[in-house]
Amino acid sequence: MAPRVARRARRRVRGAPPAGARARSAEDWWWDRLAPSGSEYHLLQSDSMLLVLPGPGPARARAHRRAARRAQWLPPPGARAAASKARPRPAPAPQQGPDPGWGDRIPLEILLQIFGLLVAADGPMPFLGRAARVCRRWHEAASHPALWHTVTLSPPLAGRPTKGGAKAIGAKAEEKLLASLEWLMPNRFSQLQKLTLIHWKSQVHPLLKVESTAVVSFLEEVGPRMRKLWLTYSPQTTAILGALLGGCCPQLQVLEVSTGISHNHTPLQLPVEALQKGCPQLQVLRLLNLMWLPKPSGRAVTPGPGFPSLEELCLASPTCNFVSNEALGRLLRSSPNLRLLDLRGCARITPAGLRDLPCQELQQLHLGLYGMSDRLTLAKEGSPLLTQKWCYTLRELDLSGQGFSEKDLEQALAAFSGTAGGSHPALCSLNLRGTRVTPSTVSSVISSCPGLLYLNLESCRCLPRGLKRAYRGPEEVQWCLEQLLTSSPSPS
Repeated sequence: MAPRVARRARRRVRGAPPAGARARSAEDWWWDRLAPSGSEYHLLQSDSMLLVLPGPGPARARAHRRAARRAQWLPPPGARAAASKARPRPAPAPQQGPDPGWGDRIPLEILLQIFGLLVAADGPMPFLGRAARVCRRWHEAASHPALWHTVTLSPPLAGRPTKGGAKAIGAKAEEKLLASLEWLMPNRFSQLQKLTLIHWKSQVHPLLKVESTAVVSFLEEVGPRMRKLWLTYSPQTTAILGALLGGCCPQLQVLEVSTGISHNHTPLQLPVEALQKGCPQLQVLRLLNLMWLPKPSGRAVTPGPGFPSLEELCLASPTCNFVSNEALGRLLRSSPNLRLLDLRGCARITPAGLRDLPCQELQQLHLGLYGMSDRLTLAKEGSPLLTQKWCYTLRELDLSGQGFSEKDLEQALAAFSGTAGGSHPALCSLNLRGTRVTPSTVSSVISSCPGLLYLNLESCRCLPRGLKRAYRGPEEVQWCLEQLLTSSPSPS
């Protein structure tokens, strides 16, 4: 037994590491296997995993051995200190002024172009505010009013009310926000074209409490330069509309008056002829979700000049309004360039009144009745008058909820199949929701309009069961045609 034990001891001594050497760990083994010398990889070890990452690795035991060998050739620290004292020190170099940096060497015109690209992509805030702190040249470029055309301002997240709603921003924060806005107006907003305030209504009440007299004074000052105006209908809107009727914005092109989400039951008094005289260059007129009461045309009222440049008229409302054929004729008496006519909710408008309009190239016509009772949508006649006049130019047609008879709708939609010269009609959207359209009429209009991309057949009583839905895209529209051709003619 003794010789065997001696041999084992000699083996252990022979395999033992030399004195002063560090024992090899699992990391050393992974380094030799996965990240050998010169492989440009290094290891990162944690409690439960080991990562092999590209890049030069940390100093390892091999580096420590190299440092030990280099230390043998270097003199001791005392000798190096004595040598450094004996060696003469060089004279200090003359101090130079601070380098202004490459930011100050860029011309102001180029900086404005660079900032303009960034502002066009992400807006002026917060980029311009941060860029102004870099140097004087950047501050001068960031302060240029040409970069502040469109601005969106929002209070900080800390200042917004919590779920309870009891804690709003304090008086100091409110004063700071108001002071910032008051400073921005004369120093940055001299060429401002669009200002959007987000989450300011519940925080900064004095900012939004603008009297109608101040708005009227503003319109009288900048009215000749104003092109677009959006208004939310309120009791103060009457004075603002009165200023428009007086001609304070003769170059106005877009006018929109709406009630927002909440419906306002207060009628809007807006004389047609006075609006035509005050805004003769109007191209877009939208009176949305409100009850418009046009002033009746008496014998003493002279016809207005009309809107020669009007291209879009929208009088959409979810409830029945008081717009009649006579009021619509006065409004569009001189509008031959009309392209979009939205009369959704206008139950008093008839096809005969639309036929007399001067516009000959109408592209979008919306006559849908939404939320109306069946007693208000009695059977009507005259829908062929619409399609026969605009069958070559109509791209979107909405007849949802209209009470036209089956035969009347068949004659109206047959106008799209009789285009002259073999050319296909331009119709791409057709809404027949809740109408009395028949399967044969739908099949005919789909076959005649290969460009049809949207077809709404919801709640159509005369169609087979399973086909009363909306179809989007040419594939679904063609599938509807195949189902209509193969299904039985009896509706359900």
